[in-house]
Amino acid sequence: MSRILLVEDEELNRTLVKAVLSRADVEAVRSAEVLDATSLSAAREKLRTEQVDLILLDMNLPDGNGLTLARELAAGRPDGHAKPAVVAVTASVLPQDRAAAMEAGCDGFLDKPYAAADLVATVARHLPA
Repeated sequence: MSRILLVEDEELNRTLVKAVLSRADVEAVRSAEVLDATSLSAAREKLRTEQVDLILLDMNLPDGNGLTLARELAAGRPDGHAKPAVVAVTASVLPQDRAAAMEAGCDGFLDKPYAAADLVATVARHLPA
């Protein structure tokens, strides 16, 4: 079973993402375990204790920009675990924001608001086979 870390500070957004993923028409997505974190520090703590396959990473968090975490992961994990796929999730849809996410080491980009089908397709594309 795959594991997803959802890094999102808004409770409603976390609830919606979990609901969409749990009802996905793609088995690998529907069966994935979803962990969550509401800040960069909480995400770092989860990553110290949990192995995840994919991170859905909000860019605007209470304690900083999500790209900070993406850069840290791209530089290598100190615990020796493989880098999970990272998808930037943001309401900022400017081309330079997408480019910054890719430069920071993100593997994908999902614009808010997004359709449920786009979320499922993005997650399915980045989960391990």
